[in-house]
Amino acid sequence: MRFDSLEAWLRWQEGLHPRTIDLGLERVSKVADRLGIRNPEATVITVAGTNGKGSSLAMLDAIYRQAGYRVGLYTSPHIHHYNERIRIQGKMVEDARLCEAFEAIDQARGDISLSYFEFGTLAALWLFSEADLDLVLLEVGLGGRLDAVNIVDADVSLIATIDVDHIEWLGNDREQIGVEKAGIMRPGSPAIVSDAMPPASIAQEAERIKSHLLRLGHDFRYSKTGQGWSWQMQQTQYDDLPLPALQGEFQLQNAAGVLAVVEALRTDLPVAREAIDEGLCGVRSAGRMTRIGFEPDVILDVAHNPQSTAALAAYLSANPVSGRNLAVLGVMADKDVSGMLHPLLDCFDAWYLASPKIPRALQVDILAEKLQDLGGQGVQRFSSIADACEAARSAANSHDRIVIFGSFYTVAEAMPETL
Repeated sequence: MRFDSLEAWLRWQEGLHPRTIDLGLERVSKVADRLGIRNPEATVITVAGTNGKGSSLAMLDAIYRQAGYRVGLYTSPHIHHYNERIRIQGKMVEDARLCEAFEAIDQARGDISLSYFEFGTLAALWLFSEADLDLVLLEVGLGGRLDAVNIVDADVSLIATIDVDHIEWLGNDREQIGVEKAGIMRPGSPAIVSDAMPPASIAQEAERIKSHLLRLGHDFRYSKTGQGWSWQMQQTQYDDLPLPALQGEFQLQNAAGVLAVVEALRTDLPVAREAIDEGLCGVRSAGRMTRIGFEPDVILDVAHNPQSTAALAAYLSANPVSGRNLAVLGVMADKDVSGMLHPLLDCFDAWYLASPKIPRALQVDILAEKLQDLGGQGVQRFSSIADACEAARSAANSHDRIVIFGSFYTVAEAMPETL
């Protein structure tokens, strides 16, 4: 074996390929073919979207495991431990098994160069192929059409909400980005869209390849009813569903898409109503509107683009506190920072800014300048996310709320590893 520790394997992978992000399927497909892992025996659901992917996958995982199926889940990025990316039956894969997967990939690739993400995707597929699974859940890392997970043909594809992000790779408007996301659809297979106003390009692509498109508001619907909600698609209707355990009104939109997937797979993987209820009530997704403290409330959210910060603003407005809202913020330099901040300008009484410990992070002085130019009040700068969090906690009283957001990396530096 080339390395005897997961840390060593990951450090080597980070420098192996000349580009950190290198979209395209040719190299990774060749290695997958050599390993014999491109055609899983299990049913495959692939999920793309700018926002809502992680939450949708968490709900699918929870529901199908409650229904008694063996499920493999592949997501990215991780918050604390690389192993978070690959879970079988809800449990992170152990270091030793990851090292075995990486060794198999290394032996199969020959002189083919692979990126960090491609190594991880192949490792997930290799591990899933040996786990006797009923269902494989795959999260697209970036885009869809040219993302490494797209080497596998999905039995059902789910496209969550779409926003303008990663423009250097995906295009600078929702129509172009829609084409990239639609790349996970397959001819003759169900393609679920849980974006209430999707780009027209998705329907156009579905028509072109003859995928069976099912859209929120057209083919399936939901409505909130008192303390629960209802959902309907064709002849199937669920009333008095429990609200998802994940915080935020927008999670109903994600859940509606999830139930459309469940319905589309009803023949192959039937799910009882009880499993749906228990899955929705028990679902967890670290870093997505996660409360880690009370008096004051402390909330972590990985919101990092305008659509997700608008959802965060809506949540804060719908769930007021009697005290102040304090923001701890760190973002990446390649993000639409002004677009991110605009929905939240009136939500916070003070801002505690810092740069996450990663080269891609936006320098705190630049972030502060952008925020002040937009009219942000009470802006303070700190040398680390940890220092910013400590300052916010010191300033807060029991009636206040601290919201830590802006990036997965920001949340990772603030979130206790025990969560």
